[in-house]
Formats: sequence, C-alpha cells, structure tokens
Amino acid sequence: MKLSILIPVYNESATLEELLSRVLALEVEKELILVDDNSTDGTREILKRYEGQPDIRVVYHDRNYGKGRAVRTALDHATGEIVVVQDADLEYDPADLLQMIPPIEGGETDVVFGSRRLKKDNPRSLPSFFIGGMTLNWITCRMYGIRITDCATCYKMMKTELLRSLNLKCDRFEFCPEVIAKLSRRKIEIIELPISYAPRTIEEGKKIRWRDGIEALWTLIKFRFST
Repeated sequence: MKLSILIPVYNESATLEELLSRVLALEVEKELILVDDNSTDGTREILKRYEGQPDIRVVYHDRNYGKGRAVRTALDHATGEIVVVQDADLEYDPADLLQMIPPIEGGETDVVFGSRRLKKDNPRSLPSFFIGGMTLNWITCRMYGIRITDCATCYKMMKTELLRSLNLKCDRFEFCPEVIAKLSRRKIEIIELPISYAPRTIEEGKKIRWRDGIEALWTLIKFRFST
C-alpha cells in the first residue's frame, strides 16, 4: 500500500529541509503532499525547489487558513491507500511511521495513532501544554467512551478513504478533536503505538495557543451531538 504523507507548512523555513530529508529517506512506497499555508519567512522559496520532484506535490494557499484547512487541501490530492499527517517541524520522528503501517496493511485495524505518552522517556512539553493536553485527553475519553492516551498526537494514520469519509470541516487545530469525535461516534477501533517526541517552545516556533484548547473543547462538544 502506498502511504500519502500530508505535510501542512506555515513559516517552517528553519526545519523544513531537514524534515523533508528524513521523510524522503523512509523506505516505503510513498508520496509527499506539501501545502504551504501562505508562509512569509522564506518557506515558499524552499518549497519551490521541490516542485516537480518524483512523488512530491506542492500546493500553495493564497492566504493563511490554518492547519486543518491545509490538511484538507492535501487530502484532496492524496492517491495512496493509507494517509498520515506529518508536521513540518522536528517534534516527531518520521522513522516512527514505519511501525504504524503494518497493522493497517495486514488488516488488523483501519486506524493507528502514534502515542507520545506510551514512550516513557520522551521529554515533556512546557507545563501549560502538557497539563492542557492531558486534561483535554481525559475529557475526550470520557465524553466519547474511549480509551486512548494521546488524542492530540499529530500521527493519526488511517485508510485514505476512511479519512475522506469523515467529511472534515476543520480549519485550524481542531483537526484532531474532529477526527477523534467522528471516529469514536462510528465505533472505529484505534490502535496506539509508542512514538518519539521532541517538544519545542513558542520561541522555537510552536504555534498552538490556549485559545486552541478552547476551540478543541467546543469541537468535541459540537460533534458529540451532531455530524
């Protein structure tokens, strides 16, 4: 099965080339779909050097919409049977994606999440991010009657047609809770595997803020009672 790697990009010139080097080195049939969300820091100039390369597609937004919209744009161009989102920073190690493919390819499940919590030696984010993430995870599990350890993980891998069937509406970071909500309402099993994590600070480019937590909570509530 071919893996479609959806890479939303916004002002990641400092990490983008290293990230792409790691993803391209993965020994798996794959395609990279990069969506630039109207970067202003030189990211677009870097992306232009990758245009036309085998198994790489670059798409440009004409304004800054947010991560969720960039993921949806990338999904429109995916041709692989399996899909996963890869952030353009270096918080996640693309090598971890290789262990997530076999359970889907072998028919064990349609969905695999990479859990940062299951790898105990991972460093923690800043207290505000860590506590906020754990609290939101606790709320999600109880609201939807599921048992997973890392709802907010970037690494949500699943069959492409399944993700498309969720009919996503997200524009920003509410991508994660919307996916969780819609999978849970369908009673779709989620398998978790441990992954590495190297959290960065706001000064290093981390973009999520406290208001995104409020938006995530509202998204969970909204999709608990509607489709």
